[in-house]
Amino acid sequence: MPFPALAFLGRAAKLAGLAGFAAVLALMVAAAPVQAASARIKDVVDVEGVRDNMLIGYGLVVGLNGTGDSLNNSPFTEQSLTGMLERMGVNTRGTNLRTKNVAAVMVTGTLQAYAAQGTRIDVTVSAMGDSKSLLGGTLLVTPLMGADGEVYAVGQGPIAVSGFSAQGQGASVTRGVPTSGRISSGAIVEREIQFALAELPVLRLSLRNPDFTTAQRVATAINIQLRGNRAQATDPSSVLLTVPESRRGDVVGLITEIEQLRVTPDQVARVVVDEKSGVIVMGENVRISTVAIAQGNLTIRITETPQVSQPGPFSQGQTAVVPRTDIQVDDQSNNRLAVMNSGVTLQELVQSLNALGVGPRDMIAILQSIKAAGALQAEIEVI
Repeated sequence: MPFPALAFLGRAAKLAGLAGFAAVLALMVAAAPVQAASARIKDVVDVEGVRDNMLIGYGLVVGLNGTGDSLNNSPFTEQSLTGMLERMGVNTRGTNLRTKNVAAVMVTGTLQAYAAQGTRIDVTVSAMGDSKSLLGGTLLVTPLMGADGEVYAVGQGPIAVSGFSAQGQGASVTRGVPTSGRISSGAIVEREIQFALAELPVLRLSLRNPDFTTAQRVATAINIQLRGNRAQATDPSSVLLTVPESRRGDVVGLITEIEQLRVTPDQVARVVVDEKSGVIVMGENVRISTVAIAQGNLTIRITETPQVSQPGPFSQGQTAVVPRTDIQVDDQSNNRLAVMNSGVTLQELVQSLNALGVGPRDMIAILQSIKAAGALQAEIEVI
């Protein structure tokens, strides 16, 4: 079914540029329409216990071409370098280290659910001090810890940096972020997170976008598939599924069967606004009560055109600069008052505002004013 906001989104994306187009895609997720297309249960719920875990670590990057931390400005880098050298049998206590080929970094990664010991994960390396670039650097062995303080992975390897920086005496150029990079498969999992999924008698399905109607539809679809009252929506974000006796020990097969069922997600009418980029995304079922809208700006343009007054020949006058000021006032009197009746759809709203010559940023203020007047039957979310 056609979505009437696509044309408006395209215009907003052009105004915001390529970065704005990415913002449009992100906002479309937040303002999902009520009558959305059917989706797999796999795409709308998460199984409790099957989750990722964040890892973090502190390490050193070496091999930089003079773009590392200044040890005078980054004492933590000097202390880390001294401690690392001492573990290698090199005593540098009391010496003045002047190297600029080392940088202190924070290393982050994501431990996927049920990642087995010995598997590899990607890590991201970000500079902490005043390093100019991590290009060409190598991360030394860095333990990655979870929220419980235990080490779950160890990272090491050369860093791939997409950005770069170059400078001369009179100019410099920087593209991307040269102080952040990534190591593909740069960490080895050393510890597994134990979770006995196959032994659970009850599974909890958590909705990614909590909603009463969506939760009930998920439970109904599961009960029809299993031919019994096995699933129950307990709240807008949870569906409890009792594992049948015949499927005990085959929980993975049961989840696989359930994930392929299709439901139609439901969401409240919502208008999402990004004031930084001027992007607006409105759900299809946004409705407007009877309201009149007028939009216009008072523009005063003042132009200074000073003129030189030259005295006549053989006169005793003096040359003087005479001010000349031109003032123009534009109140946009050609704009008309737009009246929208009760039950106006999204398409009619956009067409009416476009008829007034309203841009995205002015439209944000208008929508907030309509909401304040109680005529907008939708939520406004400003991000």
